Amino acid sequence: MKKHAQFNLHRSRLINISLLIFLLLTLSLPGGNASAAGVLISQGKPVTASSTENAGFPAVNAVDGNIGTRWASAFSDPQWIQIDLGATASIDRVVLNWEAAYGRSYQIQTSPNGSTWTTIYSTTTGNGGTDDLAITGSGRYVRMNGTARATQYGYSLWEFQVYGTFGGSTNLALGRPATSSSNEAAGTTPNLAVDGSLTSRWSSGFSDPQWIQIDLGSTQTISRAVLRWEAAYGRSYQIQTSGNGTSWTTIYSTTTGDGGSDDLTVSGSGRYIRMYGTARATPYGYSLFEFEVYGGSGGPTATNPPGPTSTPTRTPTPTRTNTPPTGSVMLSYNKPTVASTSQNNANCSGCTTDKAVDLLNYTRWASDAWDDSQWIYVDLGATATVTRVVLRWEAAYGRGYQIQVSSNASSWTTIYTTTTGDGGIDDITGLNGNGRYVRMNGTARGTAWGWSLWEFEIYGTGGAPNPTPVTPPTATPHGSNWTLVWSDEFNGTSLDGSNWTSEVNGSGMGNNELEYYTNGQNLSFENGALVITARQENPANYQCWYGTCTYTSGRINTQGKRQFTYGRIEARIRVPYGQGIWPAFWMLGNNIGSVGWPTCGEIDIMENIGREPNIVHGTVHGPGYSGAAGIGGPYTLPSGNFSDAYHVFAVEWESNVFRWYMDGNLYYTLNRSTVESRGQWVFDHPNFIILNLAVGGAWPGNPDGTTVFPQRMYIDYVRVYQ
Repeated sequence: MKKHAQFNLHRSRLINISLLIFLLLTLSLPGGNASAAGVLISQGKPVTASSTENAGFPAVNAVDGNIGTRWASAFSDPQWIQIDLGATASIDRVVLNWEAAYGRSYQIQTSPNGSTWTTIYSTTTGNGGTDDLAITGSGRYVRMNGTARATQYGYSLWEFQVYGTFGGSTNLALGRPATSSSNEAAGTTPNLAVDGSLTSRWSSGFSDPQWIQIDLGSTQTISRAVLRWEAAYGRSYQIQTSGNGTSWTTIYSTTTGDGGSDDLTVSGSGRYIRMYGTARATPYGYSLFEFEVYGGSGGPTATNPPGPTSTPTRTPTPTRTNTPPTGSVMLSYNKPTVASTSQNNANCSGCTTDKAVDLLNYTRWASDAWDDSQWIYVDLGATATVTRVVLRWEAAYGRGYQIQVSSNASSWTTIYTTTTGDGGIDDITGLNGNGRYVRMNGTARGTAWGWSLWEFEIYGTGGAPNPTPVTPPTATPHGSNWTLVWSDEFNGTSLDGSNWTSEVNGSGMGNNELEYYTNGQNLSFENGALVITARQENPANYQCWYGTCTYTSGRINTQGKRQFTYGRIEARIRVPYGQGIWPAFWMLGNNIGSVGWPTCGEIDIMENIGREPNIVHGTVHGPGYSGAAGIGGPYTLPSGNFSDAYHVFAVEWESNVFRWYMDGNLYYTLNRSTVESRGQWVFDHPNFIILNLAVGGAWPGNPDGTTVFPQRMYIDYVRVYQ
């Protein structure tokens, strides 16, 4: 069996597109430099493949914008993966970001109908890594057709990206004068948001409001705006136009921005256009890799919905609450379920209807059809009075849907309806319906995907409810009687194998890191401290994702040996200092092997990147808030650098809150309700601890001439209190 990297994961502020472009500048890649004319048009589009290695590597992973997930095929030739762009496009560039299992011989092909194919690129000398191909073609469908594997495994892609244009798209903002309300630093000025490069960015001061505006030179008709956010994105913002740069007209508005790329269909005109941010989504400012503006017919329909001109009234108006009405109980737990369709295939293994009523926050139902008329219902076992319904949406949520009741699962009565669903958690109370069966009847999807629910909870009286599982215990409240339950003081001369395992890996860990993690050769003990050393060396027997490794380092974890649910987890650490250096102290859910990342949950207790020697970050990642969208905050030393001395980094983790500390100073608090406004809370099960010292990667960048090796991370102790 192929030995995959144990954890191919993102950590906080991972920017996938930036990473791909960065690699183009640092590696020798086939195919030449692609034209910058086209924009990314494949991300999030429907995708199919000839096969998948197993349920953990579905085709959809190749277009999710996440370089920590991947598609992998069966171990045979030929194999293919194809993308439906939704409309005919002019294609000028394709990027294949290969995992270790790459194609020696393959073609890039286009088709107007998904059955008749035209080859627009072909090679028999593929060498893996990242193939960035400048090509010319057109079609609605694009596929990689592999004819000869380079390894005994299958074909595996982290990302399959297609660039091009729909119709006559010309970026009116490219190279135009740009100004802003503020800049974070001299290297993040507004002109960098219109330079056509995804390796540079504008970044504002850390406050609200902020804006960036572009002078288009003359009055233009504007049909589309594209905001390519860095990790610091806007939760609430407007797109505005002006004839004079003083009086502004709003042509788009949102209060539910979710970062990534916002591709917006708009209608307006003006010489000036601006993004006016009113509420940040992170403790940082607003940061854009690119602000693109298009006129004429524009491109595909916007991913984000346009701002409403009026607010439809929900019937009845729901009351958001976490407490069931007096006398009501959960009626839906482990009851029989039926749906229009369900996924139990390579795209989503085991995503069947029963998963929507199992009260497990890492399993889900997903429809197998990507259309608007999907439904799921629960048989309560007997007639019940329904007073409350909670829908815990996965990313594929419903924009329009009804809650309905029935006595026979045939004739339905609607007791709630909405056309403005926004995902996350819909907790709907004030309901009054009677029936044995309760259905979520979808009428309009909120995304290009289908429908998916982590949980479909029904409350009321009557029915035939099953006893619900006991809620996990809450950790000892903040500041009260913490008791030490485990520690490693690192007072010995070797790693304690009853506590820790050394990971051996050169895969880049999903972040395109440059180091090879050795089996203990980069660990040592000095004066009662563990030392993880990163070295610049290239032993021929160490192979990394990019070829012979150029750096070695260490990474250890407690998986299968020490895992904890809730508590205060702390370590006393002295971090190194240097461009491209990335020390981290963090945790992962013990169920990662069965549910994958980010559904397992990730708790970053401390991360530091060398170019910010006086800043550390605390972050969590889960479904709906992973990678660049992780939730957390920074701590900045008032003077000096973290490499100057030891510091104690800690997180207090309870069933409804996280608190991060630096040397006993509370610097960030994250409540469960905030997490659940973004996605699923997945932090009520055991986690294990990880310590590592990475070299290079998407967030810190790569070492340069100023980076001195060896680099050393000192850990005095790790302690867990409960």
